Amino acid sequence: MNKTLLTAGLALLLLGCSDSEVGDVSLGLFTLKDIKLHSMTDPIVTGVTCHVASIEADLSLSDPSDSSIACRQTGEITPQMIAQIDKSKSGEVVFKQSKSVFFKAMKVRRIFDAEHQTLMYLSYTTKETSGSFKHSLSTVPLWGTQAYSEKLASQ
Repeated sequence: MNKTLLTAGLALLLLGCSDSEVGDVSLGLFTLKDIKLHSMTDPIVTGVTCHVASIEADLSLSDPSDSSIACRQTGEITPQMIAQIDKSKSGEVVFKQSKSVFFKAMKVRRIFDAEHQTLMYLSYTTKETSGSFKHSLSTVPLWGTQAYSEKLASQ
């Protein structure tokens, strides 16, 4: 077997591995599917931690697309952090995990709602499943943080 193909295959498999796993719930004796819970700290807004729950199937080439997300303030959020983030309507991907060897991925995207001074974290899969793109949303308001701006609130 070609070493390049073997290396690429191993790298693809490792994309789904993560040391951020904080929980593992079995769905029963007669299934190879588990609910995995992962913890993720926003790489720029480090005062935000998100927990993502998704189903992972052992010995399967593709995991189910369902997932849920909950994000909370777990530390300081400063104006300097908010100044560094992408403020476009599509925001930016802050976390990505492979869910299939067939190019399906679960992504978490941060979008800033300037009017309400809220960070939105959208978890979604990149492949349509049963006529739907699975997704989940969690929000972290800046109210009560150093990053909250009275000027924006009065407009």
